[in-house]
Amino acid sequence: MLWKALRSQRLDLERGSARFSIIQRMTVLEVLESTTAYFRKREIDSPRLNGEHLLAQVLGCKRIDLYLKFERELDEAELALLRERVRRRGQGEPLQHLLGTVEFCGHTFLCDKRALVPRPETEQLVELLISKCKFSNPRFRMVDVGTGSGVIVLTLAREFSEADIFAVDISEEALALALENAERLGLNDHIRFEKSNLLRDIKGTFDLIVANLPYIAAQDRHILPREVLHDPDVALFSGARGDELVRELISQAPARLRPGGMLALEVGLGQSEALFSTLAGKNYRDICLENDYSGRPRFLFARYG
Repeated sequence: MLWKALRSQRLDLERGSARFSIIQRMTVLEVLESTTAYFRKREIDSPRLNGEHLLAQVLGCKRIDLYLKFERELDEAELALLRERVRRRGQGEPLQHLLGTVEFCGHTFLCDKRALVPRPETEQLVELLISKCKFSNPRFRMVDVGTGSGVIVLTLAREFSEADIFAVDISEEALALALENAERLGLNDHIRFEKSNLLRDIKGTFDLIVANLPYIAAQDRHILPREVLHDPDVALFSGARGDELVRELISQAPARLRPGGMLALEVGLGQSEALFSTLAGKNYRDICLENDYSGRPRFLFARYG
């Protein structure tokens, strides 16, 4: 058993030849309190919130509705289902994988081990792009490099409905997940998904190239949170320094950007200053560095030509 409070307690009573099994059930409130304590001991961030999400999923209700169900008792089947998911979360499996979805910029996307779990700071990248993308032609051409689950490109596709949009990734599994998300949002006919190592296998030029590429050094694996290590390696690691893929894209992009086109990047902590210099050395102009919500330099924007 995972935690004592979630164990169904049976009292066997002998009455002559008759045998009865009495099950002591638990209420929603008791389950939440026990789950929160269990997660707290295992150093899970936001333990109560994690418990609420998992319990709401098991009960098939919204998380806010749990507060109207505190006295509702869970049956044995519900407890068994919750028990397994709580065990996996306690071992570090991401909450998003257990729920099968993630919220990003107000939309719900499928999320599993095929691609990186979208990070909150990437929402800010999308917000910045929406504010900065002022192209004279509403049918501008853009490509999302390393699209993963597709959250960036699909959010932008909803915002720029007339744009000619591509999404590429080296992982076929990630592309399959992105396509599933596109179909859920009714955008599968609006975006072309293609397998490519960065821009090598993509033809044409673009007004916007956006990328949130792997930017973790291989040697830093041991310092990553256990949740992050459930993401695929191809979505996390990029060489000995961590910025190799970003640098390669910076080198590829000038030949693929139309005059005045923009390159937008999310980069790792401690990488922005050197990459800023790299952009300048490659003759990019209007180079701009933006901080994330925590005040850390995270996003680079530059134009070419």
